[in-house]
Order: sequence, then structure tokens, then C-alpha cells
Amino acid sequence: MVYDMKLANFILMATLLTAAACAPKQQTPAEPSALDVIASRKSVRTYTDQPVSDQQVETILRAAMAAPSGMNVQPWRFVVVRDQAVKDVLAGGFNKMIAKAPVVFVVCGETTVQRRPQGEAGAEPVLMENHNWTADCAAATENLLLAAEALGLGAVWTACYPYDDRMNPAREVLGLPENVTPYCIVPCGYPGGDDQPKDKWKPENIHYDKW
Repeated sequence: MVYDMKLANFILMATLLTAAACAPKQQTPAEPSALDVIASRKSVRTYTDQPVSDQQVETILRAAMAAPSGMNVQPWRFVVVRDQAVKDVLAGGFNKMIAKAPVVFVVCGETTVQRRPQGEAGAEPVLMENHNWTADCAAATENLLLAAEALGLGAVWTACYPYDDRMNPAREVLGLPENVTPYCIVPCGYPGGDDQPKDKWKPENIHYDKW
């Protein structure tokens, strides 16, 4: 009888192991590829009350700072705004969505850079105008938007530079230094609607070798 019980237990264990090996494997959801995130990015203008965590903010800013930069100057500067009074000022009379977002990123650019004059290798660096700052900040902003999309958040690029009626209030309420200019304002949060990406593919906008 003892032998029969041992044999039965062995057969039962073997049967269970065989069944587990033959069972269909559960697939974990695949992470979206970079191309998937690019294709799914959209402008989100309404948000829920769900907060955006500090870790999410850092992840988004790390992505923004991974953008390309002319001569690697990296002129971008970021102000993360959660304070409601500050958001109200940034929203002004043109973008109420800024006031309603859980978190707002103000992308700024340092407009001057310390650089040696061309052709003077031994010269001391001098303060010069950085003509690339807007392009660099644009690249950083796009990375920021894509990172928000990848995290399941929604965001929208709202213009600030070069409009004085938007830049001046932002400068004042954020206390920006003289050589730092607010480039754009990006409200961000969990989508409150069902925004869908737009298909912007237009082959007629492409030219090969020459116009």
C-alpha cells in the first residue's frame, strides 16, 4: 500500500509538471516601441485630477535633456510648476488648460554662452549670443512630449516665445534671470478625454535630391 501511494504521488506530480509545461505561456504586454510612441503622440488639453508623481517628472525631464544640442551647449532650463497661483499667471487669458493641469513644464533657454572667439584658440572665453537656443529647446520639448506619451500621460505644447504678452508674465512670476527666456509652456497630466493622434503623413511634402 505504501508503495502504491508513492507511485500515485509520483504519477500525479509528473502529470502536473507535464500540464504546466504544455500550458500556453501568458504573454506580458509588450512595451511600445519608440516608433509607436511617436505615432501615438497627440495634443492633450484636458486632464483628470490624478497627480503626476515626482518620479514621472524626473523621467520626463531626463528624456528632455537627452535631446541633441548645437555644440552640446545644452541651453535648456526647466521650471516645474505645481503651485496653482503660478499656473494661473502662466495661463493668463490665452491658455486656461495651463491652470487646470496637475503639473506644468516651462521650457526655457539660456540665450548666451561662454565661448572662445573663432580663430583665437588661446583667447579667454567671452559671453556670446547663443543663436541655437530656440532649436535646442524645441528638440528638448519634443522629447518631453514623447516621454509623457510613453508614460501614459497627456501634454500639449503651448507657445510662449516670442510673444511679449506671454513671456513677460512668465519671466516675472518665475523669477527668471535676464539671460534666460521662456520658450514654451507644457501642461501635463492624465488625459481627461479621448484625444486621438492625427495622421500627418503627406508624401507630397517630400522631395528627393532636389525640389
